[in-house]
Amino acid sequence: MAEKKQNIESFEQSLWKAADKLRKNIDAAEYKHVVLGLIFLRYISEAFEDLYEKLKKGEGEYSGADPEDKDEYLAENVFYIPPEARWSHLKAQAKDPEIGKVIDRAMELIEKENSSLKGVLPKVYARGNIDPINLGGLIDLFSNIAINEAKEKTSDILGHVFEYFLGEFALAEGKKGGQFYTPRSVVELLVEMLEPYRGRVFDPCCGSGGMFVQSEKFVKEHQGKINDISIYGQESNQTTWRLCKMNLAIRGIDSTQVKWNPEGSFLNDAHKDLKADFVIANPPFNDSDWSGELLRADVRWKYGIPTPGNANYAWIQHFAFHITPHGKAGFVLAKGALTTKQTAEYEIRKNMIEDDIIDCIVNLPAKLFLNTQIPACLWFIRKNKTTRKGQILFIDARDMGQLINRRNRVLTPEEIRKIADTYHNWQKEDGSYEDIKGFCKSATIEEVRNLDYVLTPGRYVGLPDEEDDFDFEEIFTKLKAEFLEQLKEEERLNKLILESLEKIEMRKGEG
Repeated sequence: MAEKKQNIESFEQSLWKAADKLRKNIDAAEYKHVVLGLIFLRYISEAFEDLYEKLKKGEGEYSGADPEDKDEYLAENVFYIPPEARWSHLKAQAKDPEIGKVIDRAMELIEKENSSLKGVLPKVYARGNIDPINLGGLIDLFSNIAINEAKEKTSDILGHVFEYFLGEFALAEGKKGGQFYTPRSVVELLVEMLEPYRGRVFDPCCGSGGMFVQSEKFVKEHQGKINDISIYGQESNQTTWRLCKMNLAIRGIDSTQVKWNPEGSFLNDAHKDLKADFVIANPPFNDSDWSGELLRADVRWKYGIPTPGNANYAWIQHFAFHITPHGKAGFVLAKGALTTKQTAEYEIRKNMIEDDIIDCIVNLPAKLFLNTQIPACLWFIRKNKTTRKGQILFIDARDMGQLINRRNRVLTPEEIRKIADTYHNWQKEDGSYEDIKGFCKSATIEEVRNLDYVLTPGRYVGLPDEEDDFDFEEIFTKLKAEFLEQLKEEERLNKLILESLEKIEMRKGEG
């Protein structure tokens, strides 16, 4: 299984390198839609052509079926693709200098035939900055996806490719990329801790849909039924919403309840009557432009009116409002929300603690997020606790994670498992949980009250005991790797500075 996963990852990596090479001078933010749109088109064409061949043969349940009848595809939850939009047609036209117009036309035809995709697909291929030769190269590249895999696994492979490319584009865009993509290891940790096996899953700031994809994947891996989950979402950025709709469609996930409106979840709550079993989200940190002054008397503010200058406690109460009486929420928040003394935020935090709905706080390591260096944490809310009443679990994971480059860190599968297991063992109250100095502590509300309602895990877990098996070599190797990475970056910057100075000198000489 591990070997198979590695093969898929290697395939994704080589595909990304080939696609990125064709990018030339196009900005990553624009190129993302070019590439992801083609992967999506490749996927829906593959699914269509598989069913088309079955209908054409007319055997068994398909006896007498018309392969050009749209209703046949609707019945099988497959998008109908008109002849001029099919991948085989695009592949045949790949070397045409007008290939950009051919692809844009294909996107328009598909939207016309499939109402759920209306306004979703990119139509950017005929723009003058996209070289038709490179477009043809991308079509050839994606024509080879899944060539050596069984037909029934094609959607899985294309889903992996789509998700992998989303992450790579987010890395390429840096800070802007973080606005549509939550790092996979953070999503995996949230999902592993929440365990959304069945019920309604809601993300009111859903980005490109990573939380939903991981929830479905979680159910599948734990041998549950994918149809036991229903997805609800909202996104204020239309471009990101389009990515989300494609990301879900390529996974076969129903996205009819994933809504877009430019006002956002506070001003225009698209699911105002929804009570979800699970809320899972990564809202914008410390958002000062959330229209708080217009919502002073909102029904969602059960624990207090949030400050207009910071949306953190508006998000917390929005999440709490939307879960069922026995629901759970897990979300990312700026670490400052754990300790803020701003009057309104302090009172809201105090009221939530006294109401015993805060279940667990996880302090995260630095450099996990692409769009901010602000320290972050995870909050878990549980209404009407059946176990651990009057207690909060604090986990300090600041020292976890592995650097993947100078700026970014990821949590390893082993670290995700350790944090999630700690939380699950604590919830059971069967003796399988114990406090570990420097890592986790189960604190009573009285203890939190005595620390003036501060929720920083470090204030509770204490310092770790000195370990007898202190591995100097391992720590030295880790520090050395980080140091060498910094030296490489310094060398690169020095080179750029020298090149710039040389250009200035040359211009002076010319003058």
